Amino acid sequence: MTHVAVAQSDSPKFDLQGHRGCRGLMPENTIPAFLKALDLGVTTLEMDVIISKDQQVVVSHDPYFNSAFSITPNGLPVDKKEQKNLVLYQLDYANIKKYDVGSNGNEAFPEQQKLKAYKPLLSEVIEQAEAYRKAKNLPLFAYNIEIKSDQSGYNKSQPEPAVFCDLVQAIITKQFSAGRVNPDRIVIQSFDFAVLKQWKKGIDKGEYSNVRLSALVENIRSPEKNIEELGFKPDIYSPHFRLLSEDKIVRLHEQGVKVIPWTVNQRDDMKRLKEWGVDGLITDYPDRASDL
Repeated sequence: MTHVAVAQSDSPKFDLQGHRGCRGLMPENTIPAFLKALDLGVTTLEMDVIISKDQQVVVSHDPYFNSAFSITPNGLPVDKKEQKNLVLYQLDYANIKKYDVGSNGNEAFPEQQKLKAYKPLLSEVIEQAEAYRKAKNLPLFAYNIEIKSDQSGYNKSQPEPAVFCDLVQAIITKQFSAGRVNPDRIVIQSFDFAVLKQWKKGIDKGEYSNVRLSALVENIRSPEKNIEELGFKPDIYSPHFRLLSEDKIVRLHEQGVKVIPWTVNQRDDMKRLKEWGVDGLITDYPDRASDL
């Protein structure tokens, strides 16, 4: 298979983002998924983070163990009726790591390789991805870290935005200090605008790293309405791809905002969106975007 051509910079002309690593091909949000995505030439690793009971920043989309693919430490599949009781925010990371989230595969993604995998820490993902980049002499890539936050889950399945942001900021600051990454290579995204407002406030006060901020959107309001609600212009506007039109992309570009839709899995959609002028896209199948 032909590899995707990747620009040798932190901000490639077209930003191909591997969704949860490459969920279509490997267990989502796991080290093998992120390394496979790098092999396929992504320019950004997209991932989600939650917080454990002992305040670790864990890479996971769901705030619980999803029965579609999770196996308990005793080797039994997680029961669908029980899944939402297995809240990660109520479990220490040592316990979270005992669950296998790869061996069962995922019926929704038949191409996904079945292999034993666990939910890693954000720090571990960055450390392993950077070691892999150096070992394979790969170009620089970015990290798009989604803070999985929902107002209904504050203090139940997650901390409130200020605490959540502080915990994530502390991890990436350590990675900066260790010289593994720099702020140019980090994007923080969220559907919860309270999180983005919190991060922007931290940047403005000089307390947080000046990383790029991305507004995730799945509502049908106009980009202008959403940006007005956010209260500042994000670096990236990231809607569901079906919410986009050429006109919306033009309007966002006129404001200096980049447009990177999610989750684009069909080649025809990828081609159309690129012709419309999007700045990148988020996909479960980076292999389908080769030579786009």
